Amino acid sequence: MYERDQFEDLFYRLSRSKFRSRFRLNEKEKQYVCDKGMDTIRRHATDFVGKRLAPAVIPNDGRQTPMRGHPVFLAQHATATCCRGCLFKWHHIPLDVPLTQAQQDYVIDVILTWIARQMQ
Repeated sequence: MYERDQFEDLFYRLSRSKFRSRFRLNEKEKQYVCDKGMDTIRRHATDFVGKRLAPAVIPNDGRQTPMRGHPVFLAQHATATCCRGCLFKWHHIPLDVPLTQAQQDYVIDVILTWIARQMQ
C-alpha cells in the first residue's frame, strides 16, 4: 500500500474541489466498514475496480459507479476514481487502454486511504 504522505498532494487537490470534498461516510457506512473489516472492503474495491474501471472500453463510462450503496462507491467519487474520465483528469491514467495491475493497485490504495481517513 502507498504511504499516506504520497497521497498528500492528491488529497489536498481533492479537498479544493467543491464536488469531491462533499463526500463523507455516514455512521451506517462507517459501521459497515467496522463490521466487514478493511480486508473485506479491499476485496470489494478490488472487484469493483477490476470490473468497472480496468477494461479499456466501458460502455457506460461516467455512469458506472453509483453515488451510494457502498463505502467504496463514495470513496471512488471522493477520490476521482469513479470513471476513466476522472482517472485521466485527476490521476493522469490514460484512457482507452486496460489498467495495468499496478494502476489498479494504485486506485485501490487511494480508495482505501480515503476510507481509512474517514474512519478516524
